[in-house]
Amino acid sequence: MTGSSRLLTRLILWTIFTLVLFGAALFLPAGTWRFWQAWVYLALTYIFMIPFGIYFYKRDPQMLERRMQMKEKMPEQKLIMRFAKLSFLLAFVLPGFDRRFRWSHEPLWLTILAQAIMIVGFLFASSIPIVNRYASRTIQVESGQHLISTGPYRVVRHPMYLGMLATFLFLPLALGSYWSLPVFALIAPILVLRLLNEEKVLRRDLPGYEEYCRQTRFHLIPYVW
Repeated sequence: MTGSSRLLTRLILWTIFTLVLFGAALFLPAGTWRFWQAWVYLALTYIFMIPFGIYFYKRDPQMLERRMQMKEKMPEQKLIMRFAKLSFLLAFVLPGFDRRFRWSHEPLWLTILAQAIMIVGFLFASSIPIVNRYASRTIQVESGQHLISTGPYRVVRHPMYLGMLATFLFLPLALGSYWSLPVFALIAPILVLRLLNEEKVLRRDLPGYEEYCRQTRFHLIPYVW
C-alpha cells in the first residue's frame, strides 16, 4: 500500500470512528433516536468535514497528515489534553441526558441560531490550514516551518482556536441543552492554557514569532485579549 493509500485509509477510518463515537455519546444517554438536534449536529459537521478532508487530501496531504497526529510530545500539553478530553466527553454526554429527562426547554429560534453560529465557527477553524499549512493538532515547530502573519493571523495569533471557541460555546445550545453550557465553557480556559504554552514554544523555536507577537497584540479574541 502506498503512502497516499494509507493516508486515505486513515482518513476514512478516522471519519467513521469519530462519527460512531460522537453518535454514541449523544444518543446513548438520550435513550432515543428522536433527538433531532443531535442529528442536525452530526449531519452538518460531516457535510462540511468530508469535503475539507478530500480537499486537503488532494491539495496538501502533508498538512492532512499533521492534522491527524494526536500524540503530544511535551508533558505540559499531555496534561492539558487529558483535561480537554475528559471535559469534552462529559460535555457531549450531558445533552443526551438533558434530552432524556427534558431538563431544558429551549426555544426553537435559539437552537437554530446557535447551530448557525456553530457552523460559522467550524468553517472558520477548518479553513485556517489553507492559510497555515503547519497548523498541526500537536504543538511543535517543524523543520522548514516559517512564520504566518497574513489573513486572520493579522488580527489574532490563534485564529483556529477562535473558531473552535465559537463552535464549543454555542454547541450546547445547538443541541438544545442549557445544562451542558457550564461544562462546554470549561473548554475555554483549557484552550487558553494550551495557546499560552504553545506561544512559549513558538517564541523559543520559530524565527520571527517574538516580533510577530509585538505587532499582533491579541491572542484569541480581537480587541479583547
